[in-house]
Amino acid sequence: MRIACLHTADSNIAVFNATADQLGLTPDRLSHHLRPDLLLAAANAGGLTADIQQQTVDVLLELAQTADLVLLTCSTLGPAAAVASDLALVPVWRVDQALAIQAMSRAGKTQVLYAVQTTLEPTKKLFEQVNHHPQAEMEFKWVEGAWEKFMAGDIAGYLQNVAAAADRAFQQGVDRVALAQASMSGAAELTQFGVPLTSPRCGLRVAIEHLRKRQFEEG
Repeated sequence: MRIACLHTADSNIAVFNATADQLGLTPDRLSHHLRPDLLLAAANAGGLTADIQQQTVDVLLELAQTADLVLLTCSTLGPAAAVASDLALVPVWRVDQALAIQAMSRAGKTQVLYAVQTTLEPTKKLFEQVNHHPQAEMEFKWVEGAWEKFMAGDIAGYLQNVAAAADRAFQQGVDRVALAQASMSGAAELTQFGVPLTSPRCGLRVAIEHLRKRQFEEG
């Protein structure tokens, strides 16, 4: 089982290794590939352009040549995964798709937290496109000031801001909180009033289940 992860933040490598370990997958089954320039280009352009998307697709297709499954962990670049998946011989998934599916599969209100503005549009489209429970609702909430801390290297402050926003949502009666960006996942360990859903845990779990099922079917 070989899962290749395309990241745009170095800190996500440790996040995914830790999550894999929690799910019973040894970290050596993951390979990590870092392209922060793609997220920076999208931020400078105000969103995902056709050129940046194609660059992302090219990287994903290259990773697919030596992996059993590829995970794109950046929500801003997320739409590139569907394009690459149509061209690759192995699954190419955006890690937050499993997050959206799990969040919207039950009745109740989900608040989706995001820290960087370029995440909003692709994540909102994703949540709108997945199958919904008839009584599922969603709202998106920007965690103001958090991304500036992340970019300044203050990861602890970043996660504390996200955790505080999640706790406010739980206290206001929201049924579920979903953390839109993989970099936010550490905040789930800091909350006091509920446990948010995170894309690394949701996405990796589904990927592992898929590959194990395929191994079983192939004998």
